[in-house]
Amino acid sequence: MDNLKSKIQNLKSARGLFVGLVTLDLIYLADSGPKNNQKIVATDYIVSAGGPVTNAAVTFSHLGNQATVLGVVGSHPMTQLIRGDLANYKVAIADLEPTTDLAPPVSSIIVTQSTGERAVVSINAVKTQASSASIPPNILQNVNIVLIDGHQMAVSYSIAQMAKVKNIPVVIDGGSWKPGFEQILPFVDYAVCSANFYPPDCQTGEDVFAYLSGFDIPHIAITHGQKPIEYWNTKTGIVNVPQIQAVDTLGAGDIFHGAFCHYILRESFTDALALAANIAADSCKFFGTRRWMDLKC
Repeated sequence: MDNLKSKIQNLKSARGLFVGLVTLDLIYLADSGPKNNQKIVATDYIVSAGGPVTNAAVTFSHLGNQATVLGVVGSHPMTQLIRGDLANYKVAIADLEPTTDLAPPVSSIIVTQSTGERAVVSINAVKTQASSASIPPNILQNVNIVLIDGHQMAVSYSIAQMAKVKNIPVVIDGGSWKPGFEQILPFVDYAVCSANFYPPDCQTGEDVFAYLSGFDIPHIAITHGQKPIEYWNTKTGIVNVPQIQAVDTLGAGDIFHGAFCHYILRESFTDALALAANIAADSCKFFGTRRWMDLKC
């Protein structure tokens, strides 16, 4: 891995493959979420591509790299909004089902203006699962890092196997446990999980560390929002995160993972966690998942 980092440092940019969920996000800023039988008026809104690895890919690209999302997009008219957004941020799409005319998964998100907290209604990739036969040839050519969110499990399993053979580091975004992750974990180099990631029979963070280390994953981290990140890589420790007044926490974890993929190719594990936390915290100062890039001074 050290040789890989040395090579990456000599490159102007790295290539990342981001495998998983692609959605269309409708994001509203409002005073509060609606109650039963209530209509509310939003003060602002954004339409963008979404999904854990999709937002991570946009972040990875913004930090000066080349990003490709491997997921199901298709040919439904609504996908033009997804394609346009990703093209704007120079993220390529490797479509697993380019001829499907099914509507893409849509997420509706309401962000509470006073707190930055969000409520999400979404449909994940359950209805748009692709087979490993859909993987484009040579998809890992010149790729330096792979991020998997678990929403395309069969495809992710094959990609993780191939990456291991090619000595390409594999990162998982463990937002929540998904059946099938146990098959991918033996190929993982970095497990970066949320506090809501609980594998079978795990009830505490200690249980999660023990479970994941049982697959010989060398680097494991659990994020806790505004609280310190817990990590394990032969020893346990914590990484403090910036304390901010959040405007919007939507996508902060996705942005964290994209930044982590950027920094882990150049820095130590703990430094990459700290630097990624800085990026994620900065994103929370702005509404939506893009404006932190567009409006930051």
